[in-house]
Amino acid sequence: MEGFDEGSVYYSYQNQERDGAQSSATHNQQEHTLLHSAEIRRRFKAFILGFANERFRYVYRDRLRAAVNAGNLSLTVELADLTHFDPPLAATLRETPEHTIIDAERAATEAAATLANTDVEALVAMVDPSHPTSANRPARDDDPNAPSASDIGRRGVQVLLHSNETTRQVRALSSTDVSKLVAISGIIIAASKVRCKSTAVVLRCRNCNEKITVPVNPGLGGFAVPRACRRQSAPDETPCPLDAYVVLADESKFMDSQTLKLQELPESVPTGEMPRSITLSCDRYLTDAVSPGVRIDIIGVYTISNAAAPGIGRGNKRMTSGNSISVNARAPYVRVLGLRVQEGAGYSGSRTAVSFGFEEEEAMLNIARTPNLEDIIARSIAPEIFGHEDIKKAIAAQLFGGALDKTLPDGMRLRGDINALLLGDPSTAKSQMLKFAERVAPISVYTSGKGSSAAGLTASVIKDKAHGEFHLEGGAMVLADGGIVCIDEFDKMRLQDRVAIHEAMEQQTISIAKAGITAVLNARAAVLAAANPVFGRYDDTRTSAENIEFQSTILSRFDLIFIVRDIRDDVRDKKIAEHVLSLHQKGSENTGGNQQAGIAAGSEAIRRERVQDGDGATVEGDGSASAVYRVSGSGSQARLDINSLKRYIAYARSRASPRLSVEGAELLGTNYVSIREQMRQKQIGDEENGREVVPITVRQLEAIVRISESLAKMTLQSVVTERHVTEAIRLFKVATLDSANGGSVQLNEGAMRSELRQEVQRVESALKRRLAIGSMASERRLVDHFMDERYSEQAIRTALMVMVRRGDLQYRRQRKYVYRVQ
Repeated sequence: MEGFDEGSVYYSYQNQERDGAQSSATHNQQEHTLLHSAEIRRRFKAFILGFANERFRYVYRDRLRAAVNAGNLSLTVELADLTHFDPPLAATLRETPEHTIIDAERAATEAAATLANTDVEALVAMVDPSHPTSANRPARDDDPNAPSASDIGRRGVQVLLHSNETTRQVRALSSTDVSKLVAISGIIIAASKVRCKSTAVVLRCRNCNEKITVPVNPGLGGFAVPRACRRQSAPDETPCPLDAYVVLADESKFMDSQTLKLQELPESVPTGEMPRSITLSCDRYLTDAVSPGVRIDIIGVYTISNAAAPGIGRGNKRMTSGNSISVNARAPYVRVLGLRVQEGAGYSGSRTAVSFGFEEEEAMLNIARTPNLEDIIARSIAPEIFGHEDIKKAIAAQLFGGALDKTLPDGMRLRGDINALLLGDPSTAKSQMLKFAERVAPISVYTSGKGSSAAGLTASVIKDKAHGEFHLEGGAMVLADGGIVCIDEFDKMRLQDRVAIHEAMEQQTISIAKAGITAVLNARAAVLAAANPVFGRYDDTRTSAENIEFQSTILSRFDLIFIVRDIRDDVRDKKIAEHVLSLHQKGSENTGGNQQAGIAAGSEAIRRERVQDGDGATVEGDGSASAVYRVSGSGSQARLDINSLKRYIAYARSRASPRLSVEGAELLGTNYVSIREQMRQKQIGDEENGREVVPITVRQLEAIVRISESLAKMTLQSVVTERHVTEAIRLFKVATLDSANGGSVQLNEGAMRSELRQEVQRVESALKRRLAIGSMASERRLVDHFMDERYSEQAIRTALMVMVRRGDLQYRRQRKYVYRVQ
């Protein structure tokens, strides 16, 4: 019974009804749809030689002739063209691809031989000199080395399929798709080495020296060595013993083969579920076509292999019958017949990566012409979060990115992605901003620092249990190639794990040299990280270097560093409370109080999602694409919805690549020199007191250039003007420069001197010793007491203010008394 579930199952249609008209019609329809082998070869050859496009060009004839002249025997066939030219042939290919593709490749080889004015064997010999021809092969009918139709097809022209149809997810494949043509999409997470796989194995009997050739199925399938010799022995001759065949590797035929591991796209995995993966088998010209981290669309045959199922290993015996493995120990895989590399919906910077319809492109240009678009985009970032305008604008700049195609004459590539760090107090919406950036970015990966390791962020080397070989498996930085990586709880990561992403953050590559594998993977992704200070909350009595425990090597790789503070202010707290409560009231209306409005809103959202097809935006309402992608609201309430913002980001990154103007470069250079001089003067005083500051290096100059380019890209500008540079310098000053100066929010008299800071820390310790938790004392008496202890009033007042901000103390009774909370 071995192999009964491989390929198509042919059966006789036995209908016991007296009226056999319906049975005969069904049988004739099947005979008309599924073609025989000779008919498939004839029709496919006619398709290659006779198909002409709308411009009356013989596309495949010219393409095949060019491939033969270049010595690259591969032919890419569009399924849409085949369906238009010969629908029965296309239907046969979809229903029985495993057998049809063999005949199609034999027909393509014959067509190539016709175009080259030679025969099939001579054509194959031109590419593979080891292939036997009629000139150097004995003319015997039972020649074991005689090439079969499948062998010539696999050693001749390889037919690669391509289709623009909608792809499916890995989890959508089921048993009904076995042996059928399927189109799926995903991301490559692992790739094995290219190995030699036999296509025809020559066996020789050790007793009688009889040779036979055993064909090997393509894909992951193997072959079974006959136990008994097939030679007919004479009646008085002793038969050959069992297991007498040996493999003659030098006379066998081989081809290149590679195994890939395809995983579902992170954004398509349902919440709460693990991403599913499937094994891919590639051969010949499809090997070494992709590497881990690449997003691809494939078309291939969904089939099963004779490999042991997962979980069968040591201590578990395989359920076998002779040399065949039991049916329940078979694992599904896809034999690839064609693949296409995705460009990340235009997010990787390629100008030809994404196609936009005419109406959709008009809508994008209308958005770009909107006044104050930079502020509108900033307001569209996490609109449910109150305040943090500068942080939202920085995240918007990070999503658009700088110029992504800057390559120097010596081949060096300059980074265009922006890295940002949000460092601050808990409950300041840092994680919510990361979640929003992960949702709106076309390519994104979200991870947490405590649950991430160096291998999980970069790449790991995995040992293949089947072959004992090692292969690479990409991590979060590789999977987010061309997008953004959001790392929450960045401070909870181990030091060696943070050091592992140094190369990825600056050079945007990951170098691996393990287990005999030396490789360089692309990690062209922006990093948005969120972290807490060393003491949980930002301490005003300590320096920025004491609050930030990160090393200068990792801090210098962040273009923007924001110190996010939870300021206790009555007016601000009231506004935040009103904003949060209004959000909860709106949520209650949609779910409970106004259920019909919620249903209407959901229907509208579904309708808007279905508005767009593969070619562009569909006309809605008033007959313009602007009804789909547009700026909603006016004035300070104008913003883009998440779908419009996501699509506009993809459009801007694929179309705009601004360059710095001469005036902008002069302004940027002048400000950079001024900032460096300011930090040098500050560092002289800091070094006298034995402390360091956040470094301001040449990397920060490049960071301001990238921010300027991203601001210009928001409005699809081709030149970075002085206005963009001025805004980029302002963002840099309110972020990284203020962090280097000790925090984005200072005390009333600026950054504290070292002597005052030390005195404040001593007053704080004395306050904690004098005032027990849960006790209360008069503020005036406390001030007088510590002044009698020879502390300055400024240090006492500052210590009280810092402890109140931190939540250790509370004012009571009209701020006349101080209460110790913790």
